[in-house]
Amino acid sequence: MTIQLGTRHPEKAKKADSVIPRKPKWIRKKKIDGPEYYETRRLMRDHNLATVCEEAACPNIGECWSKRHATMMIMGEVCTRGCSFCNVSTGRPDALDLFEPGRVAGAVKKLGLRHVVITSVDRDDLADGGAEHIAQTIRAVRHQNPGTTVEVLTPDFLGKGDAADVVFDAAPDVFNHNLETVPHLYPTVRPGARYYTSLRLLDDAKRANSEIFTKSGLMVGLGESLNDVRQVMDDLRAAQVDFLTVGQYLQPTPKHHPIDRFWSPEEFAQLEQIARSKGFLHVSATPLTRSSFHADEDFAALKQARQRAIANGA
Repeated sequence: MTIQLGTRHPEKAKKADSVIPRKPKWIRKKKIDGPEYYETRRLMRDHNLATVCEEAACPNIGECWSKRHATMMIMGEVCTRGCSFCNVSTGRPDALDLFEPGRVAGAVKKLGLRHVVITSVDRDDLADGGAEHIAQTIRAVRHQNPGTTVEVLTPDFLGKGDAADVVFDAAPDVFNHNLETVPHLYPTVRPGARYYTSLRLLDDAKRANSEIFTKSGLMVGLGESLNDVRQVMDDLRAAQVDFLTVGQYLQPTPKHHPIDRFWSPEEFAQLEQIARSKGFLHVSATPLTRSSFHADEDFAALKQARQRAIANGA
């Protein structure tokens, strides 16, 4: 779906353009669009489902869809937030589709997914931020796919009281909420969010159910320093977060937050080493890492890491 910037991002329309720098060779990916890719796209259309793969212009869409892996984005295609990095449309969302959880479950079954990632737009217009809809989707997927593990990437439920408890009670196998960036960049990168609210949400998830794996992700290249990232890692470990993803920010349009710099593959390797030394069960840190990229393989690695930790008495 092609949407003009003025319609898709009204809050950015009056912002000055910034030059999008040429991507270094380690960022560029060859286009992959074989028959499995088109079959995955057709299935999403047939089930009337949005995907974050498309809406967020993910660079890994070809690789994932060619493996019949798609990350479904529930509660509509329009977000109530206007984060400066994000390509998802901003505006007033439609009413929730009560039949969507069943369609997601059906798509998971047809794709034959062993592990599924379900994300959503922010729904600040809803009293519970969409928590009940997320929980219903988890239950619907499990009902139709009893052998499939479920990972959710949720909003922050800012100002929604204990709404997140509804999601915790549905017991996803992985609860993910991305911090996205370092605290001092929140006013420009995530103006509608609060760093410590997001951190507390992750801590609450682990306190509610210690068996749930918790996960969070960061982008680099927005203007942060290595020490900034180290501090976020420490904050996440204090919240008992199990899994950290770190990827390079890529600017969707000239109106979005400008790229400060491209971190090199060697710097990403350093970030992974630092994160592992801080005690994360699993870390994925590469230029093209995204929250749901290789999520099934990462979940298997998480389980193995927990088993090793238990065996070693950790």
